[in-house]
Amino acid sequence: MEGLTTTKAPFIEKAQAPGQRFIHQPYELYSEENHRAWASLYARIQDRWRRHATPKFLDGVAKLNLDPQRVPRIEEINRFLSPLTGFSAKPVSGYIPAFTFFDCLRNRDFPTTITIRDSSKLDYLPEPDMFHDVAGHVPMHTDKAFADTLVRFGEFALSAALVIQDLKDKELQQFRARSIVRALARFFWFTVEFGLMRSGTDIKVYGSGLLSSYGEISHSVESSEVQRYPMQLEWVVNQHFEIDHYQPLLFIVDSFDHLFAMIDELETWLKNGRLNNVAPGEPTVSDADVESFLTAKI
Repeated sequence: MEGLTTTKAPFIEKAQAPGQRFIHQPYELYSEENHRAWASLYARIQDRWRRHATPKFLDGVAKLNLDPQRVPRIEEINRFLSPLTGFSAKPVSGYIPAFTFFDCLRNRDFPTTITIRDSSKLDYLPEPDMFHDVAGHVPMHTDKAFADTLVRFGEFALSAALVIQDLKDKELQQFRARSIVRALARFFWFTVEFGLMRSGTDIKVYGSGLLSSYGEISHSVESSEVQRYPMQLEWVVNQHFEIDHYQPLLFIVDSFDHLFAMIDELETWLKNGRLNNVAPGEPTVSDADVESFLTAKI
């Protein structure tokens, strides 16, 4: 069986060739190796979730009733998830442009990768895979406050597209789009992907990049090499990041209500022009990401 191994899946290649972004999950294509990879990833991270994950994440894992031995079926995930917050996992063939991604969130769809990493590369994979998306992200989508925050990200992206498209000069549109998308990507990275949260006197993890990483979840909370600071908007939108090593700098929010309020503040900054020229550096904003905001149907 060919399997659905990340970077080695003919099914995905066939979907990507004509530009098909949204797909179905061909569950019969998963190989036994794929299922073993999922089972290994899921089993070894349990103790670290119990020690470091926010209780809302642990509640979400229980509510989704994930199979610890077999790659989950998207339709089964949605059967448990959708009645709770209206969110659904939406299978994709890989990368989708930035505006499309955030507009999915606005409509309570979460673009979800269906491939699973090779069992010989369990510790790190630069591309998202199903363990990252389903085990790292989706349990948080069972929480209403967090789900509403994701929708708020999508609403911000829509406001950004309106601001960008309202400009008359094409070159200025592109420059502003790169800056605004870079600011949004950094904010998303340091919150939804790599966010920490206060829990009494403790610091807990809610970011999916940490929650899906066996090594980094403990490192993020316990290591003296990590700088941890209260969330500061002006810092976050100007802070570059790199994806190929443990993060040396992380930010702490007080609650999901706090995070939601910060997106409100981010939108105020957008309308006041404070995101028009954020600091250069990573992440790179692709031409496709820029074009997705320039051509978004409002």
